[in-house]
Amino acid sequence: MARVVVDVMLKPEILDPQGQAVHRALPRLGFEGIADVRQGKRFELEVEGPVDEAALARVREMAETFLANTVIEDFTVRVEEPAAGSAEAAA
Repeated sequence: MARVVVDVMLKPEILDPQGQAVHRALPRLGFEGIADVRQGKRFELEVEGPVDEAALARVREMAETFLANTVIEDFTVRVEEPAAGSAEAAA
């Protein structure tokens, strides 16, 4: 099985109150030098069968219609390769 990752982020022009809250908290916790924080969502999909262009097109359609609100969010779709030495890589 292959893993396809869909990352969803608010569009740059959309206010991100959660990201702002994290940004304001970081200096109080001793973390300096962070100019901005944006929060997003990550979906990991285990896909049965080969991850060809047809499978990626289905995932993009899923992201556009269900996983992301495309009025205010952008998304990216990528195939995540198993890490070398992992049980998945050895299989």
